[in-house]
Amino acid sequence: MTRLTALGSGWLALALLFPAAPAGAQEAEADLIKRGEYLVTAGDCVACHTKPGGKFLAGNYTLDTPIGAIKTPNLTPDDETGIGKWSYETFEKAFRQGIGDEGEYLYPAFPFGWYTKVSDEDTRAIFAYLKSLPAVKEKREESNIPFPFNIRTALITWRTAFFTEGRFQPDPKASAEVNRGGYLVEGLGHCGMCHNERKLVGNTSLAGKFGGGVIDGWYAPNITPDGHQGIGAWSDDEVVTYLKTGTAPGNRPGVAAGPMRQTIEESLSKMTEADLKAMVAYLRTIPAKQTYKEKDLQAFNQPGAPGADTYLTYCSSCHKPDGKGIEGAVPALAGNTSVQSAGPETVINVIVGGLAAQSGYAPMPAIGQEMTDQQIKDVTDYIRNSWGNKAPVVSETGVVATARGKIKTMMAGNAPCSTIDDERLKAGVAQAVGGDTLKGLKPNDFVPVLARIAPQVKAAVPEAGDDAVVNGLLSAFCTANRSEKEAEPLPWSATIGSFGNVAYSQVKNPEKRMEAGTGRVPTSPTMPPKP
Repeated sequence: MTRLTALGSGWLALALLFPAAPAGAQEAEADLIKRGEYLVTAGDCVACHTKPGGKFLAGNYTLDTPIGAIKTPNLTPDDETGIGKWSYETFEKAFRQGIGDEGEYLYPAFPFGWYTKVSDEDTRAIFAYLKSLPAVKEKREESNIPFPFNIRTALITWRTAFFTEGRFQPDPKASAEVNRGGYLVEGLGHCGMCHNERKLVGNTSLAGKFGGGVIDGWYAPNITPDGHQGIGAWSDDEVVTYLKTGTAPGNRPGVAAGPMRQTIEESLSKMTEADLKAMVAYLRTIPAKQTYKEKDLQAFNQPGAPGADTYLTYCSSCHKPDGKGIEGAVPALAGNTSVQSAGPETVINVIVGGLAAQSGYAPMPAIGQEMTDQQIKDVTDYIRNSWGNKAPVVSETGVVATARGKIKTMMAGNAPCSTIDDERLKAGVAQAVGGDTLKGLKPNDFVPVLARIAPQVKAAVPEAGDDAVVNGLLSAFCTANRSEKEAEPLPWSATIGSFGNVAYSQVKNPEKRMEAGTGRVPTSPTMPPKP
């Protein structure tokens, strides 16, 4: 920010006579900071620069990359551990050229190859916003990058091959909306970091642009206008709604999971409708790509296919034998674009780790915890090639075992209990639950207890959505019981899955208290029968 200094009494007198100038400068600075906040949100900087449970943008999030584990830096204006002493010129060189404050080359896990396209005005706004944040003293932890990748001078090879500095150049033949979308998708949005088919960390120029690819163990789907594997069959409104909420209206089944879910919650859902529409308009101009050809799909004999029995045992009570799910409660698998992506990673991860309640859908139990690796592989192939679905079968040896070792969730029982971030909801849940109400609670008692406390939470925090209430109750149940060995006769994943589904039922349909007044758990829309 430009600081005016009064030199002598004459200047002081002028400043007193004309106070509007400083006020105007302050207003302009406030507008710049506000714009910077929006741009930082659009770039989803929090995803990589805030560690779980850490202070906002204070860094030390671990990026698992092909070259090793990289700890992210502190972006708050702390003089010792952050960017407090940085000038705009220092920041701009790092942000758009990938050169650090000591002249070192930055690893392309930081998407400067995309941010180089961001305009000067927007870069200044981002810097102004970061400088306005509360300073957090948090020293950057050491990264774990093995030789020779820890030799930063070797990055000159990568830069020479892949990095081209330059601002976004609008297409004179395209509309203003398409150009705005291109600026966001190709710049701050850095969508290709996840959705490019074949990529090197930070690389924006490899083939397979937006054709889909694996990122951090999840499959980022094809987002080109291809009609089967991409967004070609989706309307603009369906895509925009998906970007805002993680699910699409009408007959577009499925919900966002993994990194995409995080991106929607932290970034896309907070962007303007106009910007989301512009991004979709730009994606429509990308040449359609097929990540796989239907002629290359292996024959899949549905009637006797491996996985059919597993599906009927574990999945059909929720997703139904025809894969159509339960409208408004359980997403359909039939016709689900995400299910039919080239890679099976997302389907496998959801089976292994489950999902919290989101977009009005019930939480999904981590049902894979009760399956063998072979069963998960077979049922994944089955749902990706049934009811008209077409996708490659799982071919990579150990993909299920890899997912089982990596996916850590509360629903699977291999991660800490989730926390309730909203303080009012946290207080509302605590008041309704009270003491040891949930501790040692048995499945047969889920309905009567939840029939009592779920309406209390909704009444105490009426502004909280149903998803938040269900997930808050799940968090409370986990906190009360995770360390206990009283999940018998069901394993933990089945116990918390059953609790979550009864909670969902009571939050959504409080009039359905229990079966015939017996207090028994009714048939859950998302809890499969035991084999």
